[in-house]
Amino acid sequence: MSVFAPERAAPPPPSTSASPTARSLWRSGRGMALVGVIVVVVAALTALVAGSSTEGRPLDPADTSLDGGKALAEILRRQGVRVERVSTVEEVLRLDGPGAQLLLYDTTRLGHDDIMRLSRTRADRLVVGPIHGLARIAPGITPGDATALRSREPRCPLSAAARAGSAYLGGVALTAPAGSSACYPGAEGPALVRTTGPVTVTVVGDGAFMTNQRLAEDGNAALAVNLAGARPVLIWLVPGEAQAAPGSGRATIEELFPAGVPWAVLQLAIAVLVAALWRGRRLGPVVVESLPVVVRAAETVEGRGRLYRARRARDRAAATLRAASTSRLTPRLGLAADATPNEIIAATALRTGQDTVHVRTVLYGPAPADDAGLVALAGHLDTLERQVREP
Repeated sequence: MSVFAPERAAPPPPSTSASPTARSLWRSGRGMALVGVIVVVVAALTALVAGSSTEGRPLDPADTSLDGGKALAEILRRQGVRVERVSTVEEVLRLDGPGAQLLLYDTTRLGHDDIMRLSRTRADRLVVGPIHGLARIAPGITPGDATALRSREPRCPLSAAARAGSAYLGGVALTAPAGSSACYPGAEGPALVRTTGPVTVTVVGDGAFMTNQRLAEDGNAALAVNLAGARPVLIWLVPGEAQAAPGSGRATIEELFPAGVPWAVLQLAIAVLVAALWRGRRLGPVVVESLPVVVRAAETVEGRGRLYRARRARDRAAATLRAASTSRLTPRLGLAADATPNEIIAATALRTGQDTVHVRTVLYGPAPADDAGLVALAGHLDTLERQVREP
């Protein structure tokens, strides 16, 4: 009897080819693809964060940076002033009225027609800095020489300035036409001028005192609130591209992406494709091999036997021999496939006339201690099987 039962050859596996496949190309280029995906995700998140915020624009009522004006806007709202951040002249005209005040600090993006329309509004005007079109917006007030920004005393009867006290002003000296109020004077001229008429126009040389950084110094907060909160409605013009206010939900995801993101994604896709093709060509020419290779069962058994012997795995060899013998004995003894060891031992002893202890030792005993014991075990198992076949 051979030590191992011959095994039936496994069905041949499907033939494979060494030519590049989509999966191999993906594996070869997935590293660069992953880097490309990460870059795109970071760019998208950056665009979303940048698009959902208006930080970085001086005196923007939605900007929380040091140069922004969000702190002043929040104080005004708590004082009951309705602060309207707008980005177009059309929105200014929609909110225009005698109960409103228009705050201007940057008109460089406005054309001549826009300046003319703003000059005909009925709302009071608060002009910050020497803006473009100042002669139309604030007739009679012209900018002069540059002057240092520093803490200044009002030295004028204007109640908005007198109540606030010292403030951080300067930037540009202003002219003071007849009948106007001139405050916070310096050697070059006043830093705040107010004229009255059909509309009240207030011009300050610089808006640093209104920013988040300077608002808590001196009387800056009081002066800013007194000037910007003089009317129930403050129209705060932020010229530029129409941007939705935070939380309005009017901006789409496409509008929040910078213009260069689609081109960057296209370049990354081309780079990944070129890298995948380059790596795929490095696999070399196609090699055709006849598969599968058929191996006889006897060779497989001998190979496994040599492996067991090399590793001295007598316990595994004995277990294999016993399992094969019991699987052949069980149907010949008329037992079910799930028969217990005790049932197999009793039936074998009854059929062969062998002692029950001997049968138990042969079928379920300990592993042999040496190769001779393993050979002897194989002989005993062969004897039991022959006696069961030939009672």
